[in-house]
Amino acid sequence: MGHAVDQPTADAFARSWNRLPEGSVYSVSQFEEWFLPLTRADVEGKRVLELGCGGGSLMVHVTAWQPSDLVGVELGDSAAMAERNLARTGFTACRVAKGDLTTFDDAERYDLVYCIGVLHHLQDPRKGFDAVLRNTCPGGRFHCWVYAHEGNGVVRMVVDPIRRVASGLPWWLTKYGIATPLVVPYYVYAKVLNALRWEALRRLPLHDYSLWISQRGFGFFRHVAFDQLVTPHTVYLRRDVIEEWLLDPRVEPGSTYVTFRNGNSWKFGGRRR
Repeated sequence: MGHAVDQPTADAFARSWNRLPEGSVYSVSQFEEWFLPLTRADVEGKRVLELGCGGGSLMVHVTAWQPSDLVGVELGDSAAMAERNLARTGFTACRVAKGDLTTFDDAERYDLVYCIGVLHHLQDPRKGFDAVLRNTCPGGRFHCWVYAHEGNGVVRMVVDPIRRVASGLPWWLTKYGIATPLVVPYYVYAKVLNALRWEALRRLPLHDYSLWISQRGFGFFRHVAFDQLVTPHTVYLRRDVIEEWLLDPRVEPGSTYVTFRNGNSWKFGGRRR
């Protein structure tokens, strides 16, 4: 197999995920909110596929919903960490396939395919969405989450230019020399917004997202900042682009949803025709 076009991005994220403690970096409530409108009923007893599973943080929580089969696909070396994290759960009906999600093609197909936090880092996000549909069985469900263009003005104007430089630096310099000091004022900002909860502050940048992330400690803030800065490629997707994707003839008409999450990202999905 040739060198995947997204290999540098996968390698960058592996450098981030492989330095995290074992287990899931996400809380149960974060996982459940990310999956809504999907619930345990959409997973239990079903064949489930995650495209771009990283270190397995989401898969760890999916195992508690008892799918009949759970598969993760990951291009980076964090696939090994995903395997270790899954082994710690004691759930055996699961595996991790190391490979390019954009070309992954399992003839068995899946009842649910999800791709969270990955499509916006691909050189061709539409190709990633095509893989989501391709691996979903007829009548099956798919669910994705991506960064939004809308609501991310500060990130696009301030953080993204820094990312273009920081992603080319040694990981330790990006994490400790850039991400750590950069996230300190935002950590304080988010905590203050959460403490005050004033209606008049709702117009401030990243208000809803800040309330969401403020429930976590500084380590999670830094993890998110490092993840944003370490990747060599990020795009911010507009709603109209997602709506165009959902017009794909393989998607069941009337089954789709697009949800503006935390004022700066999109959750979307539907059923395969």
